Amino acid sequence: MAGLTSFSEVPNIDIAPLFGADPAAKAAVAGELAGAASDIGFMYVSGTGIDERVFAELLGAAKRFFAGSLETKMRTYIGNSTNHRGYVPEGEEVFAGMSADRKEAFDLCRDLPADDPDYLAGNPLLGPNQWPDLPGFEDAVADYYQQVFDVGVALMRAFAVAIGEAEDFFDRHVTKPPSQLRLIHYPFDESAEDRPGIGAHTDYECLTLLRGTAPGLEVLNGAGRWIDVPPVPGAYVVNIGDMLELLTNGRFVATTHRVRKVAQERYAFPLFFTVDYDTVVAPLPAFVDADTPARPALRAGEHLFAQTAQSFRYLRTRMADGTLVLPEGSVELSSFGHTAVQPA
Repeated sequence: MAGLTSFSEVPNIDIAPLFGADPAAKAAVAGELAGAASDIGFMYVSGTGIDERVFAELLGAAKRFFAGSLETKMRTYIGNSTNHRGYVPEGEEVFAGMSADRKEAFDLCRDLPADDPDYLAGNPLLGPNQWPDLPGFEDAVADYYQQVFDVGVALMRAFAVAIGEAEDFFDRHVTKPPSQLRLIHYPFDESAEDRPGIGAHTDYECLTLLRGTAPGLEVLNGAGRWIDVPPVPGAYVVNIGDMLELLTNGRFVATTHRVRKVAQERYAFPLFFTVDYDTVVAPLPAFVDADTPARPALRAGEHLFAQTAQSFRYLRTRMADGTLVLPEGSVELSSFGHTAVQPA
């Protein structure tokens, strides 16, 4: 694994050239992204082209939804779905060590029709969303999803160039991916007391694009210190996930991060960008040598589902009663990133 530096801040990279036609400018941005992915695993990106009104409408929709009664929100409870979509009440999600954050969420992916063949075949992550009966909610959320997803495509093309592949290297693996958008609400809690390591984790996918409304996000540097990553106006926080770490055999690092327990109310909107469910992710030959043997390959969707199943109480209950079995070769939570080397 590449050695994480004892960084004290996260760089802000202008990715506007990725949407232009100048190969040299694109390559320069790809180099910046690769440097941050190797040394830190986190970065801000600006110049995405996403209008701030799109984010404002998403935030407004989220606030309206989370302001509803628990009874109303539970009408779209994630445990009622067969493809992991819907409302996540406080205490439903746990991390490695069985720590739970005080938060609620609403989870969705690309909204596929009910007659989608993968959904009908029982795929646990693909299919239609559960949408609340809330005027304007679906339109605002779906618009944001598509625009941030398109930025994710541009970033994956840049990372393809950075690792010595053709710009379209990932395109054939991004046709119907279970890339999840989460709407997360951390309520005001005047009694909040922080403890090191609570909620510390890596992300399971290729990369994450995040917008948040208040400080609280922290990343673990190579010296074992938590570094603040506060919101920057107009910028998105991007971090490397397990699958890009595996693809580069540890050259890029899925850095451990957490949300510090603070009294301030906070909203966060991560898009977890991944590849198609059946994509086999394995270290590329360029990153394998005698000193760095290849790590075992994973099937992208199976890894994502296995990590999800170990993180949600309703799925853990199904595992316990035998109605859900993890895919063969599934790894435990926190098997990637800095957590795997130095516990938080």
